[in-house]
Amino acid sequence: MRIIFMGTPDFAVPSLRALAARHEVTLVLTRPDAVRGRGRRLEPSPVKVAAGELGIPVVETKRVTPEVLDRLREERPDAICVAAYGCILPDEVLGIAPLGCVNVHGSLLPRWRGAAPIQRAILAGDERAGVSIMRVAHDLDAGAYCRQASTEVGEKGCDELMSELAQLGASELLAALDQMADGTATWVEQDESKVTYAKKILKAELLLDPSATALDNRRRVQTSSDAAPSRLEVAGRGLRAMRASVAPGDVSVGRGEVLVRKGRVFLGCSDGALELLRVKPDGKRGMDASAWAAGLHAKALTWGVA
Repeated sequence: MRIIFMGTPDFAVPSLRALAARHEVTLVLTRPDAVRGRGRRLEPSPVKVAAGELGIPVVETKRVTPEVLDRLREERPDAICVAAYGCILPDEVLGIAPLGCVNVHGSLLPRWRGAAPIQRAILAGDERAGVSIMRVAHDLDAGAYCRQASTEVGEKGCDELMSELAQLGASELLAALDQMADGTATWVEQDESKVTYAKKILKAELLLDPSATALDNRRRVQTSSDAAPSRLEVAGRGLRAMRASVAPGDVSVGRGEVLVRKGRVFLGCSDGALELLRVKPDGKRGMDASAWAAGLHAKALTWGVA
């Protein structure tokens, strides 16, 4: 099967590699090189890097122009596959391939349409997160889907969960293409009454707060990333919480207070305590919370919003 693939971040790479192993990927569309990472250097997208390794031609574009449309038609694809491209596709794209244009979306639609479905699932406390293989439609993430698969969220961090769902999405995409090719795909229209939207995560949403519950604060840490870290202040000094868990019920610490017990660090929240497991003090590398706590000498410590 001749495939055009559109994608940009790490989430899209497993789908590209899976397609290239099974089908003929003739062209990849991705967003242009951008400033990324801690060094703030201009770098190619993960999909561009993977396409280069696979020897697949790449078109870098922020939008599908008439010239790009002509290139897509020239490829004569059987199907167009999309995964986190980061660009709204014009309706003209949808009719180019005989089998249509399908998207790997990181949620169990109709829940969490939009830009940050995996992060929103964690932050909302969803028990399961998943992927949907859906037809690309005019409205945002509104197309019918033919396959879904899910996994337990548990205490997985955002990066871990996203990686797991990326692999799951790649497998489901291959299965969907097989069904589309032999005419056995069953398309399910989304129930509009159950739609929720996954707007982009704001950094302020992930700041730890003594007035929040321990569980809410833990979910903020789970959702956090280098781009949107969960920050707090202890004794006036800023740090990032990289891993944390809800403390056992027998840990007693007042709201906004810090308890260090046998190398373990507990933060008093509105209904209990959050245990810090791994932190990154400003200007330093990430470390176990016990190592960081060894440098705390004040007897009465408080914490708050950074």
